Amino acid sequence: MISVNHIKIKKGMSVNELILQMDSSGVLGAGRLGKAVNICEAMIKDKDCKVFLGLAGPLVPGGMREIIIDLIENKWVDVVVATGATLTHDLGEALGYKHYQGSAAADDTELRKKGFDRIYESYMPNRIYEGMEDFIAKNFESLKEKKSIKDFLWEIGRLTPKKSICRACFENKIPLFCPAISDSGIGLMIWGQLAKGKTSETRAFEDLKEIIESSWTSKKAGVIYFGGGVPKNYIQQAMQLAPKMASYGVQVTMDRPEPGGSSGAELKEGISWGKMNPKAKFVDLICDATIAMPIIVAALKERIK
Repeated sequence: MISVNHIKIKKGMSVNELILQMDSSGVLGAGRLGKAVNICEAMIKDKDCKVFLGLAGPLVPGGMREIIIDLIENKWVDVVVATGATLTHDLGEALGYKHYQGSAAADDTELRKKGFDRIYESYMPNRIYEGMEDFIAKNFESLKEKKSIKDFLWEIGRLTPKKSICRACFENKIPLFCPAISDSGIGLMIWGQLAKGKTSETRAFEDLKEIIESSWTSKKAGVIYFGGGVPKNYIQQAMQLAPKMASYGVQVTMDRPEPGGSSGAELKEGISWGKMNPKAKFVDLICDATIAMPIIVAALKERIK
C-alpha cells in the first residue's frame, strides 16, 4: 500500500509544483486533478496520439475563451468539437461584444428590460444577436457554399475580424465540428437567412465522415472533455467506430452517472461500448471546468515547451 502524502504549500510555488503535490496525495479531487494533468501531458507528448477536445457548458461566458484558443494555437489538440452555444458566445466576443460579471440573485425581469441575458453569474448583452445577424447576412453568400459544418465554421473563422476559437482552428487547420449548430444563436441567424428564401449547401451529416476518418486513421487517440453533452458523444461515437479505442482520457464534469446521461457517464463505461481501451490511462474529474481548465493548462505550460 502507498500512503497518502500530505500536500505542502510553499511560498512562491508554481502551479505545476502545486499539481505535483496534489498528485502525490494520490486521492480524491486533488489526486484526480494531478492525474488529469499527467494524462493530458502524456497524450500531448505522444507523437502517435491524436487529441480530441470536447467543449460544452458556459466556457466563454465563464472566462475560458483565451485558454481554449491557446490550446488550439499551441497545437496541443488535433480535433475540436464544441456546442453551438460555445461558438455563438465566441463569435459575439470576436465581433467586439463582451460578457459581464453579474449575480445569480439578480432580478431576471429587470435584466430582460435592460437587454441582458443571464448565464448564472455572467451576463450577455442581447445586442450580440444584432451583431451576429449583421455579420451572417453580410457574409452569407460566402458561407452558404460550404458543404460541411466544419468548412462553414472555418469560413466564419476566416471572416472573423478578431481572434476567436473558429479563427484559431481555421488558421491552424484544426478540424472544428459542431453537430448541433442549429441549436444556437448562429443557427438562428442562418435560419433567418433561409426564411428569406435564401439557400445553403451546408449539410449536417458531411462531418461524420471526417471525424470518423480522423479516429479511424489515428495510431492512438486521446480524449479531453470539458463538460459533456453533444461534443462528448460525437467524439465517443467516432471512437466506437474506429479500429482502435482511445488510449488516453480526461473528463471534467459536474454531472452524475446515475441518471444514465452521457454528460455524467464515467469514462470506464466507454469500455463496454468499445470507445475506451481497457488498458487506457483515464480519469474522471468531478470539478467545475472553469476551475480545472486554467489549472490544468497552467501546469501543462510548465511541462511542455
